[in-house]
Order: sequence, then C-alpha cells, then structure tokens
Amino acid sequence: MATARDVSPQWRVPLLLFGFLCLVAGIFGGLARSGLGGWAILSPAVALHGVLMVCGFFGTVISLERAAALGQRWAYAGPLACGVGGIALLSGATLVGLWLLAAGAGILVAASLVFVWRRPSLDIGALAVAAGCWFVGNVLLALGASLFAVLGWWIAFFALTIGAERLELSRYMPRPRAAHWLFAGTALALVAGALGSPLLTGSALLALAAWLCAFDLARKTIFGTGLARYIAACLLAGYAWLALGGALLVAGAAHDTAVHALLVGFVFSMVFGHAPVIVPAVLRRALPYTPWLYAPLALLHVSLALRAAGGLAGDLPLRTAGSIGNALAIALFIAMAAAQTLRRPAGRNP
Repeated sequence: MATARDVSPQWRVPLLLFGFLCLVAGIFGGLARSGLGGWAILSPAVALHGVLMVCGFFGTVISLERAAALGQRWAYAGPLACGVGGIALLSGATLVGLWLLAAGAGILVAASLVFVWRRPSLDIGALAVAAGCWFVGNVLLALGASLFAVLGWWIAFFALTIGAERLELSRYMPRPRAAHWLFAGTALALVAGALGSPLLTGSALLALAAWLCAFDLARKTIFGTGLARYIAACLLAGYAWLALGGALLVAGAAHDTAVHALLVGFVFSMVFGHAPVIVPAVLRRALPYTPWLYAPLALLHVSLALRAAGGLAGDLPLRTAGSIGNALAIALFIAMAAAQTLRRPAGRNP
C-alpha cells in the first residue's frame, strides 16, 4: 500500500503510458530504419530511435520502478522527466527533451543514493553506479556528443542494473567470496570501457555473462515449473545474447548486430522475465503466469536470430523480417500482459 509520502498506483499509470508512447514511436522508428520507410510515425522517431527506446521507454520504466520501491513522491519526478522528455523529442524540441532525460537520470541517481544510505551493499552500490552511467551518457548527449560516444555508458547502465538485481535476488545461493570480487571487477571494467573502449566493454560483458551463468539462481530454477521456470528461461536466453553482444564488440565486428543483441535480446528478455514481479510492485495488480507467455518469448528470440543472421550476412530482407518479428513479439507480450493483468482484481501475484 502506498504511504502518505508515496504516489497512489493509479497516478503511476500516466507515467507508464508516457514510457509506452516512447516505446511505440521508437519501434516504428526502428522499423523505418530497417527499410520500412512508410512505418515512421514522426521523423524524430527515426533519427532518435535509440534515445526513445533507451531513455524514453526504459528510463521511464526503471525510474518508475525505483520510485515505487523508494516510496517518496519526489522520486517520481524522474520518470515524469523521462516521459515528458521523450514526448518533447517527438514534438521536435530535441534539446529540451535531451536535458529532461538528463534530469530524469539525475533524479534516478539521487533515489539510488538513498537506497545506498539505507542499505549499503554491493548490489545496491552497483545500482547507483548504473544510474550514474546513464546520467553521464545522457548529459554527454545533451551537450552534443554522438550516440556512438554515449553507447558505452548506456550499455553499462543496463548491464549493471540487471546484474545488480540478479546479484540481489540470488543472494541466498551459496557462492565463494571471490564471486563478489569478480562482480565488482566486472562493474569497474564496464565503467572504464564506457570511457571509450568497446574492446573493454565487450570483455566485461563476456565476464558478466559468465558470472551470471555460474552464480545466478536461474541455473537452478530452470529445472522448476510454472513461473519460476519461465523467468529462468527468459534470463538464460538473455545471457546468451549478452555473451554474443560482448563477443561481437571484442571482435570489433557487426556493431549494429552487437547493439541489438544487447538491447533487444538481453534487455527485453529481462523485461519479459521480470514483468510478473515488477507489475505488481508498481501497479499493485497481479500479472498471473500463463504458459502462453512463452509465445512472445520464443518469437522474440527466433526473430532476433533472423535479424542477427541478416545483419551478419548483409541480407537486408532477412534483417527487416527479423526486425518486424521483434516488434510483433514486444506487441504480443504487452497485449498478453495487459490482458492477464486486467482480468484479475488489484493485488499481488500469489
């Protein structure tokens, strides 16, 4: 239940809708960039496809989740700034939008530091460092840096956020003390790589993929049933794309394929897997598990494999077909999640 200093769940919905608007525009912009020129809703969605996805959508959702966990009204200024910033980008107010996204990231940093003060630990500290990486990248972009220059900061943001969350959720698994030092070293390498070394970033991503496969709870819950097995399948498939993206960055080849392996294969697989936990925490409505959730998951990974094959082979039609499949998978997952959420009364998953 929301506290007196928190925001009621119904007031979180408009913030979420801002993020989803950025997602839809970003997807259409991505399809246009893949060769379907008639699919662009607004021309800014084509030029700013990556910004809308990373900052407008994911920035809003992650900031909203963190604000809901913190339970302080001021923290909701973060997702609000990200959502409004995305709308500003679509309206053509690019500079205003970029600085709003930077402000949203700054508020996420502040919220993350509150968590560090409340419970200092490796996983909470890594979340704060992740937010800091996103903030640096967004400020650089607002100052005129290229997308290529900020990409390492965004990759570090996602990798550290997801890695820290898995570290926290797997804290009761027995693991050697060295595992924590390995995670900390990987986090430092990601930050160092963001300064301008794709080789170091790729190496750190490979190390993170190996760490997650060795120490994450998913390697055990994949042998379970129901929701636990579904989440594990999402995670393990995502770790495979994380490893591929890291390997391509190390090789200095197929940059576009590497980026989509990371931001679609890895990150969206995490979204699919964690949604049954995140939705109740943010909206106070259950998202019940159904085996049909495997359908969009399978479509996501099969279509991304087609996209990757097309990108590596220089086959534009195959790459475009894979991109369409990615968009359909995301749309199908959202439709199924919404249907599952709305058919149940408010509450948490059992």
